[in-house]
Amino acid sequence: MRGGIPSEAAGVDWDVLRAAADAIAARAYAPYSGLRVGAAGLTERGELLSACNVENASFGLSLCAECGLVSALVSSGGGRLVAVAVTAGDGRPLSPCGRCRQLLAEHGGPDLLVDAGPQLPPRRLGELLPLAFGAEDFARRSPS
Repeated sequence: MRGGIPSEAAGVDWDVLRAAADAIAARAYAPYSGLRVGAAGLTERGELLSACNVENASFGLSLCAECGLVSALVSSGGGRLVAVAVTAGDGRPLSPCGRCRQLLAEHGGPDLLVDAGPQLPPRRLGELLPLAFGAEDFARRSPS
């Protein structure tokens, strides 16, 4: 850590991630809430992926932007996310909801960096979702 910022954050261009999240938010399908959300992620291979929210009249079937981001990651060949920015098209970060934190934990782990805005250091996902349920929980409880 350097000055309160995780050393991994030094190589992340948060302005680029926020801009990508803002740009994709404009494509969101949000006729019910009107909240257009975009998520942009950087993979361990240096790829930039982005996705937007897709609402549904049955709100439980709506997809958050982070869900789309994880889908884009898997469909692009997988790997791990190392940094994520989520915005509502205005450049200001939104914190992922609990469901999305769990999805991001599966594909980025506790060290995934989550944008906290231009004036704040990024947060590790493990801080936002302590004691997350994961694959290791299955392994520990599997019958021998």
